[in-house]
Amino acid sequence: MKTDSSLIIEKYKNSSNVIDLQNSISNRQGYTHIKGTLGSSLAFISSAIFSETEELQLFMFQDKEEAVYFFNTLENINEGNKKKKFYFYPASYKRPYQIESTDNANVLLRTEVLNAISKNRRNSVVVSYPEAMVEKVITKKSLRKSTLDIHVGDKYSIDFLNELFIESHFHKVDYVYEPGQFSVRGGIVDVFSFSFDYPFRIEFFGDEVDSIRSFNIADQLSINTHKKITITPNVQAELLQESRTSFFEFISQKSVIWLHAFSTSKKKIENGFDKALYTYNQLDNELKRLRPNELYINSIEFESELKQFTGVEFGNEIYFSNETVIFHQSPQPSFNKKFDLLAQNLKENTQAEYENYLFSDNPNQIQRLEDIFDDIEKEAEFTPIHTSIDKGYIDNDLKIICYTDHQIFERYHKFKIKEGYKQSKEQVSLKEIYGLKKGDFIVHIDHGVGTFSGLEKIDVNGKEQEAIRLLYDGGDVLYVSIHSLHRISKFSGKDSKKPKINKLGTPAWKALKAKTKKRVKEVAFDLIQLYAKRRMKEGFAFSPDTYLQHELEASFMYEDTPDQHKATLAVKEDMEKDIPMDRLVCGDVGFGKTEIAIRAAFKAVADSKQVAILVPTTILSLQHFRSFNERLKDFPCKVDYLNRFKSTKKVKETLERLEKGEIDILIGTHKIAGKSVKFKDLGLLIVDEEQKFGVGVKDKLKTMKENVDSLTLTATPIPRTLQFSLMGARDLSVINTPPPNRQPIDTQIHTFNEETIRNAVSYEMQRGGQVYFVNNRVQNIKEVAGMIQRLVPDAKVAIIHGQMEGQKMEATLMDFINGMYDVLVATSIIESGIDVPNANTMIINNANNFGLSDLHQMRGRIGRSNKKAFCYLITPPRHMLSDDATKRLNAIEQHSELGSGFNIAMKDLDIRGAGDLLGASQSGYINDIGFATYQKILNETIEELKTNEFKELFKDEKNDKFFEIEDFQLETDLELLIPDTYVNQIAERLSLYQELDEVKTTEELDAYRKNLKDRFGDVPEETSELLKTIRLKWLSKEIGFEKIILKQEKMICFFPSNQQSAYFESDAFTKTLMFIQTNPRNCKMSERNNKLRLVFSGIHSISQAIGELRKITKN
Repeated sequence: MKTDSSLIIEKYKNSSNVIDLQNSISNRQGYTHIKGTLGSSLAFISSAIFSETEELQLFMFQDKEEAVYFFNTLENINEGNKKKKFYFYPASYKRPYQIESTDNANVLLRTEVLNAISKNRRNSVVVSYPEAMVEKVITKKSLRKSTLDIHVGDKYSIDFLNELFIESHFHKVDYVYEPGQFSVRGGIVDVFSFSFDYPFRIEFFGDEVDSIRSFNIADQLSINTHKKITITPNVQAELLQESRTSFFEFISQKSVIWLHAFSTSKKKIENGFDKALYTYNQLDNELKRLRPNELYINSIEFESELKQFTGVEFGNEIYFSNETVIFHQSPQPSFNKKFDLLAQNLKENTQAEYENYLFSDNPNQIQRLEDIFDDIEKEAEFTPIHTSIDKGYIDNDLKIICYTDHQIFERYHKFKIKEGYKQSKEQVSLKEIYGLKKGDFIVHIDHGVGTFSGLEKIDVNGKEQEAIRLLYDGGDVLYVSIHSLHRISKFSGKDSKKPKINKLGTPAWKALKAKTKKRVKEVAFDLIQLYAKRRMKEGFAFSPDTYLQHELEASFMYEDTPDQHKATLAVKEDMEKDIPMDRLVCGDVGFGKTEIAIRAAFKAVADSKQVAILVPTTILSLQHFRSFNERLKDFPCKVDYLNRFKSTKKVKETLERLEKGEIDILIGTHKIAGKSVKFKDLGLLIVDEEQKFGVGVKDKLKTMKENVDSLTLTATPIPRTLQFSLMGARDLSVINTPPPNRQPIDTQIHTFNEETIRNAVSYEMQRGGQVYFVNNRVQNIKEVAGMIQRLVPDAKVAIIHGQMEGQKMEATLMDFINGMYDVLVATSIIESGIDVPNANTMIINNANNFGLSDLHQMRGRIGRSNKKAFCYLITPPRHMLSDDATKRLNAIEQHSELGSGFNIAMKDLDIRGAGDLLGASQSGYINDIGFATYQKILNETIEELKTNEFKELFKDEKNDKFFEIEDFQLETDLELLIPDTYVNQIAERLSLYQELDEVKTTEELDAYRKNLKDRFGDVPEETSELLKTIRLKWLSKEIGFEKIILKQEKMICFFPSNQQSAYFESDAFTKTLMFIQTNPRNCKMSERNNKLRLVFSGIHSISQAIGELRKITKN
């Protein structure tokens, strides 16, 4: 039996109302009005109708948000319908006549629609809104003239395509990452058409098109193969010089129009046209531009063109219709999260012979609901449908009930629009930031800091090889083999400070490493000892989740991300153990750390324990108080706060109630750690941004933590590799995944310009939003507020900064949060955690003076709802900015996705994260030796401590791997490289070498080879041999060799140089000795310079070397 949405569509196909509607559309009797449709029923009704016809269906809603929600529902419920193609048709400009404010992702979506229609593709369904309709489009004739169809088997010379693309305004680049680009590599042409989500890779055999594949921008790898493709240039750019037609003239007269609220749409078309007219009149007349009536349609044209079509009007308003079809529906009732009422309602529906359907695209939600029904011992019959719709409803004609999980749990339901290429583009630009460039500082683990001078071909016994050239103090040169890339790393120190270049052959670097190691050992020892102490303590074991806990978690407004789900489970698991929890949760701004804290706090309260929540700032304490109060208002739980804004009398009252146990959760600043604060029965301590507290508070926390569960939250990303090192000292949960469906923040760099500021503020106010204006100088903050008031006279402007008195600052902030002000002019004080979902525009003055992480943290304050958010970075002219400032601003502009914080901020946060976790004194060492080297030393030290001083504590962790060779080296005179005739870009070759060096498994190695072939064609012999060295490395490590020299047909394998190594007592060494005894002809064991070695003769290739070593492992 079907349990998907097609079941409901089938029911509508047989409904008398839908049959009537179908008939009036087929008979082309103008417009018919449908009355009484509620929730998402229109999506089901229209799907039932258009499943029977091939004509184009155009849905027009009064605004973008409604259109997107409807589009999502339509796509979801028709998932199994392979015949129909669904398109979303957005507006391309934010402002008329401003090409630079064109949204490339939107142009892509528009072109895709026009392309489908011009090719007369049947079964298309388009959803749009007035702002998109007001823009005229290229004519069908012009579109056909500028598109190129390519089929497998066609003959084209690559030179012809090269010229054609340049003529069509495509840009030639090394790697394609956005629409309108192409690249040529040998017999492979990559091109990104404006009519498809992904770029195409066309592979030629001579002049014949041999294969066509679409590929992913981020890793440049193929996704699908295609028989034929269409390449379309940027028709939006062409538009500004060519003749135009309205979208309604572009589509077939047989198309069916579904129209919502005609008069509102007409008004919006009028406004759009007037705006274009106003902008046109402001422009300088030197440039020839088309007039508004050639680029946009006016409201009169809009009405007369709609009259030509047959269609359906829905909603309350009738404008064109003569007939009406009436549906009898009611909205999904609100149950206020009272699940006994819901169970009762579902039961009554079943008794009244209605069918209950519950829509959810998250199986966990259905499971949670079933758990809750079990817990409250209620029975309810319903059919789950695993997809989401926008709003639930009840259809009394068909006797069906469609409820949505997000309305039941009162969660926020977000829409999704395709934005595939944007995210990939960011990953590409990240690669550029982290790639090696000439002059970059490099740290070699044995020789110290030098500068990168490029890749160089070197001659080894008459064979060509490639090596990395490093320059050291005094002009010394060091060549690093491509097999030893793991021994070098890019230097990253604090605040982009330049390191001291070392001199080769001096003991200075060795001494610095030893000094660092000694200091690291002390810190790591303390950390692990603290951890060990806690493991010995007896704590309180909390009970498993109650149904109230299920209910709280299910009512979270957003969907849990996988990381958030994992972190929640880990926290609850720790709480249920009888040793005190000490867990650190790291996650970017807006990743849902607070929600994890709320769940943990409620779990403690459910066991009659009290919770203390410590935050660094007064404002944050208010923010948390609001969040906790809001989330827990329907649950038996009392939340209160302590901070400097509370009067002495109120503080005294709060403390008394706390001591009596009348307060369950207390939120506050460092006052909470004071002597006067006494809890009746404290069970959980939650610390937000621990690194922002002083030493005194931290010491007090340590004593509080000893036998109380503690949870620490931080937004400073902690580097991946550092997490592993610290596993022995802290329990860590990292939230890397951003919440789904949050729109990216549109970030733009501008020089100071009053017009820009006026437009930004007015635009945000027009859509009912609020604006942050960040000005980090208190001295001129009033002048800035005055300027905004002058530019936008009807804006209500407020000011806050750190020097204001507490009461006044709180009152102003509260008023802003409650929507009393339109613009808040503030210093960077807003960076620490004030959430105002309605504030979706931020203007940062002198953005060049902020660090990357500060900019990222501040920008994280906006874009927290489903509205598009804008961030304007105001800077002096580009030529006046330092290189570093330009790099920072470009990085923040490109990484507009939420969650890019982990990538973005890595640069200056790696160091900050390490300093915060391991104590500030470590930052100095990181500066001297670079972060990567520091990390290597830290890993070694912690491993040593685990095997020696803390052997007992970690005895469960260890196995025969304790002798593992970390740092294997290979020297050879065989020709092993990626030739420049195969990959001609040096940066890309270097990146491929680095990638190869990090390959860890056979699967990864096979994928690497496949990817090379996909991107650059057949793999040459010398590169194939290079790939085999990876298998040689794995085998060597398995046997226990730390170095192999493969030269002049001899293979010399070196055993660990430390004669005290645990390796010599391991099974692996015994196995090797047995092999030597049974194969005395093949190999000889000898010792030279106190180093034990095994020598094989007559080895001509890597394959032969692998064959010999395999015999040892199979022995």
